[in-house]
Amino acid sequence: MGNKPTIAVAHLGCEKNRIDTEHMLGLLVQAGYEVDSNEDLADYVIVNTCSFIQAAREESVRTLVELAEADKKIVITGCMAQHFQEQLLEELPEAVALIGTGDYHKIVNVIERVEAGERVQEVSLEPTYIADETTPRYRTTTEGVAYLRIAEGCDYGCAFCIIPHLRGKQRSRSIESIVAEAERLAAEGVREIILISQITTNYGLDLYGEPRLAELLRALGNVDIPWIRMHYAYPTGLTPRVIAAIQETPNVLPYLDLPLQHSHPDVLRSMNRPWQGQVNDGVIDRIKAAIPDAVLRTTFIVGFPGETEAHFQHLLEFVERHEFDHVGVFTFSAEEGTPAYNLPNQLPQSVMDDRREALMTLQQPISLRRNRAAVGKVVDVLIEQENPETGELVGRSARFSPDVDGLVYVQGHAALGSLVPVAIADADVYDLYGHVATAADLIRTQPLMVF
Repeated sequence: MGNKPTIAVAHLGCEKNRIDTEHMLGLLVQAGYEVDSNEDLADYVIVNTCSFIQAAREESVRTLVELAEADKKIVITGCMAQHFQEQLLEELPEAVALIGTGDYHKIVNVIERVEAGERVQEVSLEPTYIADETTPRYRTTTEGVAYLRIAEGCDYGCAFCIIPHLRGKQRSRSIESIVAEAERLAAEGVREIILISQITTNYGLDLYGEPRLAELLRALGNVDIPWIRMHYAYPTGLTPRVIAAIQETPNVLPYLDLPLQHSHPDVLRSMNRPWQGQVNDGVIDRIKAAIPDAVLRTTFIVGFPGETEAHFQHLLEFVERHEFDHVGVFTFSAEEGTPAYNLPNQLPQSVMDDRREALMTLQQPISLRRNRAAVGKVVDVLIEQENPETGELVGRSARFSPDVDGLVYVQGHAALGSLVPVAIADADVYDLYGHVATAADLIRTQPLMVF
């Protein structure tokens, strides 16, 4: 057997998909393959695709076609491989293998079979696999931050969402397994861990017969990592026990990412999220009362079929009233294979775009006000990049999650991957600006503000 082929990975899609990419890289490196980020030099390119909405699929297809035209041997993995199995193999003769979302751990075996001349289709109909702390992993994020997947899959059936079909039923890892991985990340110098799953507040339900997020957070409180952040916390799952765990565990950030999707009970009902119809003002007010320094991020879908002008006004008033720190707005995307695809009263794209614009415009002064509250304070910032031209540092405060929120631009010197106090001098709608704090800054702003 001669030299092993060189493999590159083109990554598309979400941070859950990114963890799959990192495990595939880890397994390939462990098996002695040369992994290169440069697709031009690689014999094989693994494309980890996204199939969540139309726009994501178009990006995935564009990437596949470009690589095919460059005569690459393509291995298609991720959600689109799970979604459109035979179609992809038919339409892309350059695809030498197709690997489902529950099968990425077989990557080494698949490459060996391809090398032996087989065209491989390795897709479990119902994905059940989830990697644990023993699965090799090659991190692709900046050195200070890592994603940690606590569960995979989802048991809900929201009308607009195809995830359960693509990722299978919820399956949680044990608290021991998650803590073991967190300990290893801490030893590698990681300063921030982001807990992810489809519904983080449902963590443990399938494994322990009840949600165990509170216990998990308290267990992670013993790990030497300054920031532990949660994504996808459904408000209904923020029980008094979970709220107490957030408050009483110093390294768990009071950062709550609440994927609300809408405020109007009628729209939530047609989204098949009636369990969330109770996400009225009371829930948000309760969270704010319990965790006064909470940073609230949320996402909304505008233009869901049947959304009237009155429904949309309800959403505008809701957003104005609650003053979220960060708001993401998406226009509805009709996905074949989901119940919402066939709903009557689909809205024209132009109306959806106008509503998105109106909601974003309403939110901007709120985001600006929340950002400006940091001016004159000293906040801890995780330094992630350095601009080689200007020497300016770029990082995030605890209020900002990677890729979805703003950045902090910092003058001064600090090591990449370190947490440093920064005196904030200015703010705009999305970002903060400051310098590495001096002794004088710290004296002026005692006590030290974390947020």
